[in-house]
Amino acid sequence: MTKNKKEVNIETRKGSTMDEWPEPIVRVQSLAESNLSSLPDRYIKPASQRPTTIEEAPAATNIPIIDLEGLFLEDGSPDEAIMAQISEACREWGFFQVLNHGVRPELMDAARENWREFFHLPVNEKETHRNSPKTYEGYGSRLGVEKGAILDWSDYYFLHLLPPHLKDFNKWPSFPPTIREVIDEYGKEVVNLCGRIMKVLSLNLGLKEEKFQDAFGGENIGACLRVNYYPKCPRPELALGLSSHSDPGGMTILLPDDQVFGLQVRKNDMWITVKPHPHAFIVNIGDQIQILSNSAYKSVEHRVIVNSEKERVSLAFFYNPKSDIPIQPLQELVSTHNPPLYPPMTFDQYRLFIRTQGPQGKSHVESHVSPR
Repeated sequence: MTKNKKEVNIETRKGSTMDEWPEPIVRVQSLAESNLSSLPDRYIKPASQRPTTIEEAPAATNIPIIDLEGLFLEDGSPDEAIMAQISEACREWGFFQVLNHGVRPELMDAARENWREFFHLPVNEKETHRNSPKTYEGYGSRLGVEKGAILDWSDYYFLHLLPPHLKDFNKWPSFPPTIREVIDEYGKEVVNLCGRIMKVLSLNLGLKEEKFQDAFGGENIGACLRVNYYPKCPRPELALGLSSHSDPGGMTILLPDDQVFGLQVRKNDMWITVKPHPHAFIVNIGDQIQILSNSAYKSVEHRVIVNSEKERVSLAFFYNPKSDIPIQPLQELVSTHNPPLYPPMTFDQYRLFIRTQGPQGKSHVESHVSPR
């Protein structure tokens, strides 16, 4: 496959190994716990990107909330009313919350609280898991390797669950004592949920139910987890916990902190602060599904705001195509009147953008549009 010019330029400029971060890593949690009275310059966003610069939607506004109970009837057929809600959410919002999704509430709580305990460990214990930009796996504090970049006010832990050869328990924390067992079980249940939603995405476009899953590689898909830790911030109006971006992968299942709001979704040039429903997951469409659907389904910009009063912990589960399969609009969705909007590109090639430049709105998927 021919590489596009932008990718070649990135490889030439940054090198292909990316074994080290461009600057010494500072843990945001350590900064927060040092009782700062002001925000270090490295975390002050340009005026146009600060949380208060774009109009926010009325407080009552929220993303769609969809009850999945009875989604598939006893004969295996889908419930048309629930299907229609999901279709509208994918086309109009790119985000929705799901209730009665099949993952046990106590497992959701255990997953979040195990990770909260991990982030409260002494720094030297967490540092044994520090990561590199090559894979991101482990304990980290920045995205992208652009030297001098303005950074986000967050730390994170990134790990692989699928494919099996990338799943390495030695790279997972061993404390709290139950964390590996809990996250392993949690991952399996969320993968099952993703498989059910993938069937709905296919059927809602008039395709066979397995079409999207097959395009992702069948059972040979990728799945990974990014646990986000957002410490208290002395000047939250100047910073972001996570810069505006659309997710580069296929689909994201977010377990939010249901006690502390932070996720904001962009809709009609307004930022909507998501109000999590107890024991609901937040589902969002990623760039790869936008590409497969030829833009029928939309990946949407979102960001995370921080606050000066409370920390926040969330778990983002990424369900991705097999990394070396070219992803392009499905043939059934393409015609002379609806030509393909995107050329083929593997997920490995696509996420190279993010691993070099970090989150940048929807510029990654928009730069991938075919010339017309």
